[in-house]
Amino acid sequence: MPISKAVAEHLGRASWIRRMFEEGAQLKRERGAESVFDFTLGNPDVEPPAPVLAALRKVVGNNLLHSHGYMPNGGYTQVRAAIAAKLERETGVAFTADDIFMTVGAAGACNVILKSLLDPGDEVIVLMPFFPEYYFYISNHSGRMVPVETDASFLPDVERIAAAITPRTRAIMLNTPNNPTGRIYPAEILRDLDAVLARASQPITVISDEPYKALVFDGKRQPEVASLIRPTAICSSWSKSQGLAGERIGYLALSPNLPDLADLRAACTFANRTLGFVNAPAIWQWVMMETAEVTIDAAAYQEKRDVLCDALEAIGYEVTRPEATFYIFLKTPIADDTAFVRTLAAEGVLAVPGTGFGRSGYIRLSLTIPLEQIKRSIGGFERAFLFAR
Repeated sequence: MPISKAVAEHLGRASWIRRMFEEGAQLKRERGAESVFDFTLGNPDVEPPAPVLAALRKVVGNNLLHSHGYMPNGGYTQVRAAIAAKLERETGVAFTADDIFMTVGAAGACNVILKSLLDPGDEVIVLMPFFPEYYFYISNHSGRMVPVETDASFLPDVERIAAAITPRTRAIMLNTPNNPTGRIYPAEILRDLDAVLARASQPITVISDEPYKALVFDGKRQPEVASLIRPTAICSSWSKSQGLAGERIGYLALSPNLPDLADLRAACTFANRTLGFVNAPAIWQWVMMETAEVTIDAAAYQEKRDVLCDALEAIGYEVTRPEATFYIFLKTPIADDTAFVRTLAAEGVLAVPGTGFGRSGYIRLSLTIPLEQIKRSIGGFERAFLFAR
């Protein structure tokens, strides 16, 4: 039986991340796991903080009556109120429980807001390089992704964004701290973007995808997007900040500054039910009511960043040191990033070509492998660099 033409087309664009991860599994079978250094998948290797696990044991142990049953479409009211209070403390914006929707990870939140906003053919601006799943999330809801390049430092170019706005533009995806570059978008750029949106002829929602907000280095902070851009919808999760990627717990938060807020709340409530993944897991909602502000210590990732970036710079690579996340977006010594990925793979080092993120000539490295493995991989990076030169 033939499959959907749209899905067949998407399979052709399937994620390089997963593709290289699968190739890595084969390489490990052939060479042995100790000889392969897999920098492909952003799967957190720092375990969840002790307070989170303690809260999980408490929730499961108490087993409150009906705590595993159906709930309001947006999630438990008490949990949503706790998240709203957290966001108000962080942003200074008066979020309420009605503005919060507990979702199946940040991915679920992105799909809920996109389904609520888009009609067929509506446009969503996405900044390059980008998290590749955005293309599929947008097309899920019959939207059209409009790529806009960032500057040479991977920061948003507000003039380019303004030039890309058309009467069909409904949203702009912002991902800061950014996957794959590790850049933090500064407050002045966010303010400039807010001014552009204020001049637009139609409402445009900024979808701020924030799963890495807690993973910042060198004492820096991520400016609060919702504080600086009025029409903001936040998509976030605890996958990275608490090392819970497999639990799929996140939320969507609608800024009370959004236009037509009552209608948008109703649309998101409907979308959260009808997309099929329904509500966020009940147990993890109760856990987050107690531990929403708990985060892992990002120092472990910062140490890995420093070790690898120092070594790559010494070899001769051109390195943009990330300010946050657990990724390095590394310029390749040759223009063909996919060819260089093959050269690295021959040395047992697995990376994802920048082509998969919309920026050729780079590779993405995930720092979610043990520090000792990173140190042992340096020889492979050096041999690949010398071979390519």
